Amino acid sequence: MGSSTQVNLVKTVARLVVNNLFALVAVAVASGVVRIWAWPIRIRPEEIVEQMRALPPVHVLTAVILAAGVCKMWRVRRARDVYLVEYACFRPKPCYRTPFATCLEHAHLMPYLADEESIEFGMRLLQRSGLGEETCAPVAYHYMPPDRSLLASRDEAELVIFGAVEELFARTAPLITPADIDVLIVNCSVFTPVPVLADMVVHRYGLRADVKAVNLSGMGCSAGLISVGLARNVLQAAAPGTRVLIVSTEILSSQYYEGSERSMLLPNCLFRMGAAAMILSSSADQARFRLRHAVRTVTAGRDADYRCVFQEEDGKGNTGVRLSKDLAATAGRALKDNIVAFGPLVLPASEQLLVALSVLKRKLASLIGSGKVRARLYRPDFRSAFEHICIHAGGRGVIDEVQSGLGLSEDDVEASRMTLHRFGNTSSSSVLYELAYLEAKGRMGKGDRVWMISFGAGFDCNSVAWECVKPAADADGPWADCIARYPVQLPEIDKEI
Repeated sequence: MGSSTQVNLVKTVARLVVNNLFALVAVAVASGVVRIWAWPIRIRPEEIVEQMRALPPVHVLTAVILAAGVCKMWRVRRARDVYLVEYACFRPKPCYRTPFATCLEHAHLMPYLADEESIEFGMRLLQRSGLGEETCAPVAYHYMPPDRSLLASRDEAELVIFGAVEELFARTAPLITPADIDVLIVNCSVFTPVPVLADMVVHRYGLRADVKAVNLSGMGCSAGLISVGLARNVLQAAAPGTRVLIVSTEILSSQYYEGSERSMLLPNCLFRMGAAAMILSSSADQARFRLRHAVRTVTAGRDADYRCVFQEEDGKGNTGVRLSKDLAATAGRALKDNIVAFGPLVLPASEQLLVALSVLKRKLASLIGSGKVRARLYRPDFRSAFEHICIHAGGRGVIDEVQSGLGLSEDDVEASRMTLHRFGNTSSSSVLYELAYLEAKGRMGKGDRVWMISFGAGFDCNSVAWECVKPAADADGPWADCIARYPVQLPEIDKEI
């Protein structure tokens, strides 16, 4: 046995001992108590039965009522489990494809919107972005100039939202139909018409008059996981068996930026059309995943974070969303803040112990004053807590930052990179496209744990932990026509360009 194998074996044994330390101590204490107190006592089973029969009936009845009351109080106070019953993603048709050559041709044919310098910048950005040639943009983007009308935005909203919702109900029928939905949550960051998109869904599918409809806006790419947290809170307070329909999307048509400021041109290059829908319930019937934890961190108190993703007008009055050049670094800082709250909920005891020891080492070093370099904190291995990690496909830089910060391998971020390559940044729905990728590849197994990470305007960072209850029966979904071609080799990026 090699030295590396022996080291790994020792680490594995140590991890098992630490993670099960409480159970081992409890067994040892219980064994000691039994040996000290119970072993000398000789009580026959017949004597125990006789003593129980001798108890007055009123005492037995009181004990039963108290036990039932305690059980009832425990069940009422215990947080109710929440389940993901099913989900579906919009799959755009090939006619919406927007290859790089098309982007370049349209830009040259619209010199009144973009000068040559802006065109060159946009093409360099596309080549470095991690997007592939099959990403899709709405019909409005294929016009010259792009159609930014309210009608175009409504048409896009109906296309992507209805496409995702109808695919979802096709998967759940006949057990769950639109009439079974109790709560509706729709999130779209920038486009908020009157009536709102939630009302559009209610009208289309004839949801019940008593449905609780909520429309979330302005929360950026993190709105999907924010909606999951909101649905969890509703389900834990509502009647058992309540069902929540969540629709996550971003409508691009009216948001095309027509100016030349580079930080505001980024959304034109990175964002693509997409939508996802899911049904959550407090009932485990037909459930696919169990929701374990949902943690949201808002860093809007920091000026730089608050303005990191900011909608405003440029110097010429063109409205757009400005993305800071420090977006990836801001996401990294927000993730660190989020992990402080999320980590203790999901990490095994062995990892938490190593973190605590590294903090103690740093404290002692600062007190003693030994050395000018501060002791490095231990970076916990989240792969010991999760089999799969879905990082919001916000761009190559965001994925790189999270991968570096968490010490992840290329296999760990494959779903995120391939989703960005095939579908682009679909905003709040991207993590569900990544989940669909993992299932289409057949990598999801019963009991597997999934960590979803999203970032959004504010600045927000959200973490959601799922546990697989029942893997997908087939690979149908947004990847059905292309999963065999993935993963693809992404081109190397020259950081000097």
